[in-house]
Amino acid sequence: MSSTRFLRPLALAAAMAISLTACVSTTQQGATGINRSQFMLLSSAEANSAALQSYRAELTKARGASALNTDRANLERIRRIADRLIPQATVFRPDALSWQWEVNLQTKDELNAYCASGGKIMFFTGIINKLKLSDDEIAAIMGHEMAHALREHGRERMSQSAAQQMGMNVLAIATGMSAGSAQLMQTAAQLALTLPHSRGQESEADIMGLELLARAGYNPNAAVSLWQKMGQAGAGNGPSFLSTHPSGPQRIQGLQAAIPKVMPLYNQALRNPPAVRQIVPRTS
Repeated sequence: MSSTRFLRPLALAAAMAISLTACVSTTQQGATGINRSQFMLLSSAEANSAALQSYRAELTKARGASALNTDRANLERIRRIADRLIPQATVFRPDALSWQWEVNLQTKDELNAYCASGGKIMFFTGIINKLKLSDDEIAAIMGHEMAHALREHGRERMSQSAAQQMGMNVLAIATGMSAGSAQLMQTAAQLALTLPHSRGQESEADIMGLELLARAGYNPNAAVSLWQKMGQAGAGNGPSFLSTHPSGPQRIQGLQAAIPKVMPLYNQALRNPPAVRQIVPRTS
């Protein structure tokens, strides 16, 4: 048997084994019903370690530039909002309350924020100040970013990248594919698989984020006004097909369709406000 004839069934067997053992759902459904099966080739520990390393490097860089947590009023503001949102995360993941949550604020003009794996939240002053965000709109951003961490979307994307690289290497060997053809296939795979799936992750985070802020007593309609502001600032524009985020109009339509599902949770939170306790450390 030639090496090519041997490697083809080997590649197929490896792909089948991976698909059978690496498909999970990282969160419970909650009221919004997110239950997509996720491909996880890497462990949570591996993904969290990589994310933490990058996050710590970002903190060190910002601290060295005297740009970390210098806006004390907005820092306390986002930490107070986080203290209301984090307890609601247990609806999706009971273990989330035991994460080592952090919330920091970097003086930077970018319209951006993120939540790294394991609960490391970073806001940039630009998104708060330039968009003149209300507390509800900050909660909409934070809920969305927290949802990425709860669903372990970073781990999922890392797993997909690792599997894609493994698959391309095996396929190239098995078929005798040239380097140029392999590169073309990799680009096609990115356009056909990676980017659309990333848009799916963004939509998941939007919907889960709505439930988080509603349960915490923040108005879910703020997610719509937030993206209207982002669109006016130019951050919601661009061709949707090649973007890892849904376009502004698409995003707003999806949010508007989901808001009725979470409004009863919001109204309940207004009638019986959830208990709030300090979860995020105030060490800096």
